[in-house]
Amino acid sequence: MVTTDPDLDDGTPESDLAVVRSTTTRPIEEVAADLGLTPDDVEPRGEGVAKLTLDAVRSATADATDGTTVLVTGMTPTPKGEGKTVTTVGLGQALAALGESTTVAVREPSLGPVFGIKGGAAGGGYSQVLPMEAINLHFTGDIHALTAAHDLLAATLDNHLHQGNDEEVDVRRIHWPRALDVNDRALRETVVGLGGPARGVPREDEFVITAASELMAVLGLASDLEDLKSRIGRIVLAEDADGDPVTPTDLDVTGAVAALLRDAFRPNLVQTVEGVPALVHGGPFANIAHGTNTLVADRVGASLSEYLVTEAGFGADLGAEKFAHIVAREGIVPDVAVVVATVRGAKRHGLEMWPTDFDALADPDPEAVRAGVDNVRRHVEIVESFGVPAVVGINVFPDDTEAELAALEDALVDDGIAVARSTAYSDGGEGATDLAERVRNLAGTGEFTPLYDVDEPVEAKIETVAREVYGADDVEYVDGARDDVDRLEEWGHGDLPVCLSKTPYSFSDDASLTGVPEDWTLTVREVTPSAGAGFLVVKTADVMTMPGLPAEPAAEEIDIDADGDISGLF
Repeated sequence: MVTTDPDLDDGTPESDLAVVRSTTTRPIEEVAADLGLTPDDVEPRGEGVAKLTLDAVRSATADATDGTTVLVTGMTPTPKGEGKTVTTVGLGQALAALGESTTVAVREPSLGPVFGIKGGAAGGGYSQVLPMEAINLHFTGDIHALTAAHDLLAATLDNHLHQGNDEEVDVRRIHWPRALDVNDRALRETVVGLGGPARGVPREDEFVITAASELMAVLGLASDLEDLKSRIGRIVLAEDADGDPVTPTDLDVTGAVAALLRDAFRPNLVQTVEGVPALVHGGPFANIAHGTNTLVADRVGASLSEYLVTEAGFGADLGAEKFAHIVAREGIVPDVAVVVATVRGAKRHGLEMWPTDFDALADPDPEAVRAGVDNVRRHVEIVESFGVPAVVGINVFPDDTEAELAALEDALVDDGIAVARSTAYSDGGEGATDLAERVRNLAGTGEFTPLYDVDEPVEAKIETVAREVYGADDVEYVDGARDDVDRLEEWGHGDLPVCLSKTPYSFSDDASLTGVPEDWTLTVREVTPSAGAGFLVVKTADVMTMPGLPAEPAAEEIDIDADGDISGLF
């Protein structure tokens, strides 16, 4: 039985930790039992946390998945996000309250955003996954294992150069950076190997945040340990003197890297505030990667429950599109989607605001909300273009006025779009009951179809996404991007899906273009392989793979007292 203190102030961010500490959770073995798992199927990793055993994963994923998959995506967000995780968790709790066997699946938080601008990523209020503090910090060590595995590849590559360079690696064409799971702009460009022959070969280098590592995407899409090894072995680390790929297989290090990721491959089982099973696993970026939790977690959840509620990063133009063209090809097909929208998100587009002024967005303005509904509508159209029925979930913030909420809701209803408000943050599953009912009614009424076939030419796949999803008029290739395409096709990667990297704050590749931009051209600057993950990364602008800390980072609010209690995590 999960209980919480009903007298908590749930209208402020500070109450997230208060909710956590007032909640009496279920033993993790009981949570596992809801999925038909026995105590032997889980390996406890502290209070309220467990790793599924490898045998349990194999058993759960042996057959085709048969549960209903609900994909939670969203409108074009503000930098603080519109509450997809809160909605995902709240919807899962609501479906469970309606009597449906349900699993929630979300990504593991990266320490970069936790200490940066967005704060924690475990949901919030009465719709979060527990234990929130552990999940937002070290959790089960998966991200640390990924960091170590990534840097083992980097160290092995530099050691190969130092020891004679039998593979004739061209030091000017090394593509594998180093990784760290903390925002640190000073490491975006570095030089390594200085100090004489004993310290290696001098060369330019860089760091990426661990969530941006291709290894994170590899882990996210691997179906089993053999597949994990195969994908690691295909990663393009560098090019040799002839311009051919150099891989971990060439350096005989694939097995060692896979060994570091053995335990990280197994999904993490936790629970929501209301005791619903939740799988928190993986965390690839949603721009240069596919931005969802792991394939294996989704397969487990869909196999062991009637409803799997899973989430894709950013808006439908990035998250849902990549889920459709990358994840769904691996067997997890969405049956229904929720497009999360907010008053403040619509208001930003209605006011044509960039950069985002959150103080200005706090001023009530129903007309601005109404003017920004086109953005929400377009995200619904994207989802429906894949044959997936969609419902808009309005994530209600405490300071939203009824006039603004009505403006957003009425405009969508007038367009024939299914819509439901969600107060999951303050009310938990009860606040998402209407949304859950609409999801149940729509599930299974569509027929999923991707927008392109993987065997189409690379440029044709890029153009399909640019035109059909983003609404671009044309695509322009600059800075040798067409040469990149030719090289990748020569390497045999032309039949991979494309993963476009662009700003999440606009349908276009220009963050300042709000609403639904028209008469614009998508600019492709570089196309690189994520051959291990199984897609091509199409870069439309400078890609931020190592964020910096803001002027007032969230880390400044985080503290710990003499008893070990943490404050400021929200």
